[in-house]
Amino acid sequence: IFLSLSFQLCGQQKFTKYDTLRGSITPGRAWWDLVYYHLDVKVNITDHTLDGNNVIGFKVRQEGQNMMQIDLQEPMVLSKAVLNNKELKFVRDRDVYFLEINQILSKGTYHEVQVEFNGSPVIAKRPPWDGGLTWEKDEKGNDWIANSNQGIGASVWWPCKDHPEDEPDSMAISITVPGDLTAVSNGRLRSTEKKGDWTTYNWFVSSPINNYGVNLSIGDYIHIPDRYIGEKGILTCDYWVLRNNKKKAIKQFKQVAKMLEAFEHWFGPYPFYEDGFKLIEVPYLGMEHQSAVTYGNGYKNGYKQTDLSGTGWGMKFDFIIIHESGHEWFANNITYKDVADMWVHESFTNYSENLYLDFHYGKQAAQDYVIGCRANIKNDIPIIGIHHVNKEGSGDMYYKGANLLHMIRHIINDDYKWRAVLREMNTHFRHKTVTGNEIESFMDERVKPNLKPLFDQYLRTTKVPIFEYRYLKGKLNYRFTNTIKGFSMPLMVKIDGAPVWLTVDNSWRTFPTKSQNLEIDRNFYVGVHKVF
Repeated sequence: IFLSLSFQLCGQQKFTKYDTLRGSITPGRAWWDLVYYHLDVKVNITDHTLDGNNVIGFKVRQEGQNMMQIDLQEPMVLSKAVLNNKELKFVRDRDVYFLEINQILSKGTYHEVQVEFNGSPVIAKRPPWDGGLTWEKDEKGNDWIANSNQGIGASVWWPCKDHPEDEPDSMAISITVPGDLTAVSNGRLRSTEKKGDWTTYNWFVSSPINNYGVNLSIGDYIHIPDRYIGEKGILTCDYWVLRNNKKKAIKQFKQVAKMLEAFEHWFGPYPFYEDGFKLIEVPYLGMEHQSAVTYGNGYKNGYKQTDLSGTGWGMKFDFIIIHESGHEWFANNITYKDVADMWVHESFTNYSENLYLDFHYGKQAAQDYVIGCRANIKNDIPIIGIHHVNKEGSGDMYYKGANLLHMIRHIINDDYKWRAVLREMNTHFRHKTVTGNEIESFMDERVKPNLKPLFDQYLRTTKVPIFEYRYLKGKLNYRFTNTIKGFSMPLMVKIDGAPVWLTVDNSWRTFPTKSQNLEIDRNFYVGVHKVF
């Protein structure tokens, strides 16, 4: 009944053609494969406008197509489009431009379309959650600008194929700013060019990159170089911070080495050695821009100086450094194909905080932290959203998703194997976009028993299984209630303090014991009900 009601409620949500244009592989997207971007943008600070062009390199998947979809959100304007030296006509439908292809493009051939754009991008009201551009001043009165656009989309400020399924193999990013400011972006700085009162910073990303991870950070920055000797050799670490925060940054960013040590242990080599690792100070909390993680946590531990777990362990690390850097593995290395599967990013990255604690402070600390975070679970709507309409699921993808992974780790009951699964995942899906089902299948193939019931229960419903038990004639009787049909899961309990594994499903089962001193292992996120 519950599942039926959930599907009915999903069906009652109203989606428009614009949700489909944004969230699906439309005909105007399907026929071409994104290969390369060169985004060249001039930032006009006085009137908060952008002028620029984007070269979009692509290969033809299907020939005979006559329309290409390029996304650019109002009030930004696309003013010109040129393909193979021929100007294209186009029409606009709100946040989408349809370019009329006036040429025969053969399957498998490579082409470049250059689009020119300008306008005043949406200003973020509550970054990074309510995205757009942020235009601020630092405490010395210098201009300080940054983007954050995971939810709203990269097309809020530059024209692109704004769907996560397709990523360019590489990307050049040129940012022109007034000469007294510095512009920082993804990858490596190739060159700077002085043009009168303006300076252009030319950055290059040699790895596939998701659209929302493209970074624009501008300020009165100084550069602090660092390096880390990791699994693949020397990893360059570069920190770009406001001039008067140099001492704070040098001290606080020592956590980067500890983060890399822990995450390379659990997940495998940092995924972007070729592009380096950066932390960039910005005027909002932070974001997982690929190889250019943005930081605004005030050089303090915790999440804005608070512990999200309520246990004290959350104050042992700077949340933004650890969490947003964890996204380099889960979001930037392994990227969802549809925002409905955002749990692939957030559940694993939320659990990375726990694994960081595990590596540096031990299992007890890690368990305290992830279990403490259960207080933040709402069980409001399912974690998996609605596909093809740009609709994410519940915010429970963070804390509930992390606790799901924590349970799977304990079901495996072999940390060497658990670590091997996480490392193989980052190798198997290296620099790829994935569906949530692919991640589920990958784990299910490597973990016994069958994980599908767990994924269906915890990702697709809001129901928390209840371990129901009673004692009859010297036996413990037990089962799960409040579950999907056919749900089954190994569960560790303690009887007189001794660990016992039970296989629990929807049918009554028995375990011989004279003791009634029963405790559910705290690492399992289930409810408990004793029947009298």
